[in-house]
Amino acid sequence: MNPALQGYSAAIAEMAGSSALPGVAADLESIEQLVLSNGQLRAALSDTAVPGTSRRAVMLDLLEGKVSAEARRVAAFASGAVAAQEVTSALSWLATRFRHLSEGQDDEPGLSLMASHQRVGGYATAVHEDMSNQELESLEDDLFRFARIVASTPHLRSALTDRDLAVEARQGLVTQLLEGKVPAATLGLVRYVVAGGRARDFVGTIDFLVEAAAKARGWRIARVTAAAPIDDTQRTALSESLGALAGVPVELQVELDESLLSGARIRIGDLQVDATARGRLDTLREHLAPSGSWETSGFGRRGQGSTDNTEGAN
Repeated sequence: MNPALQGYSAAIAEMAGSSALPGVAADLESIEQLVLSNGQLRAALSDTAVPGTSRRAVMLDLLEGKVSAEARRVAAFASGAVAAQEVTSALSWLATRFRHLSEGQDDEPGLSLMASHQRVGGYATAVHEDMSNQELESLEDDLFRFARIVASTPHLRSALTDRDLAVEARQGLVTQLLEGKVPAATLGLVRYVVAGGRARDFVGTIDFLVEAAAKARGWRIARVTAAAPIDDTQRTALSESLGALAGVPVELQVELDESLLSGARIRIGDLQVDATARGRLDTLREHLAPSGSWETSGFGRRGQGSTDNTEGAN
């Protein structure tokens, strides 16, 4: 099934609460039967010429006031998120999934890295829909800070990326660290990264969600790794330059790494610019390596060159 729909439905189920799940499952079964029994509606939803946004709008309009808000919401998302020819099967899958969730069956199957990002992204989409721009900005900041804490704390990173440690144990650790410090929606999202993402990519998935939150409010993220702190004037100038390049407002997420010696490394989407002293040294080393210059010119083995000259003189 569509990974984004898996994540989206998981979020809606959590928002609904366990006591409401049987009713949502029953509503979804009714929606499935409605589509199966109405040839005109089924044809409209399975028409590949109809955009997903239009299919979603049709479902929202059709179900308004007739089923629970959760069933309407997830059925509409399914109608737009999957391929047109898969809408009916997606509705059937949703009815079964919510019935299983109501029975306490909530395991998420393992997926590839890309598919797991899509699944977690689907969960995030449901979370974002209920947030204002200010709340999205706060979510983005909280996720970024937490990712940096995990990345810089070896014992914590090891625990959260340990595939042999039970999901419940890793979720418990996340809850212990974040509960009461971030909004409940943020905590739920990070907990779902544990359940729906890939363990070894925990920090990478959080970074993916930072970018998703920025996109949800119309921004893009530029990740800047700098050798020295960047002041407000430099931040503004860099953000404006990158915004002109990207065509949308750009927000900087800055990390310090003194090993770069000077300058900064910038990544925005697929574009990466390395303007660091370390980067220039690496480029020079790669340029010289094929000819063996570092090995034969005396720069790479200065002591050996000196010995050879002495022996020649003797």
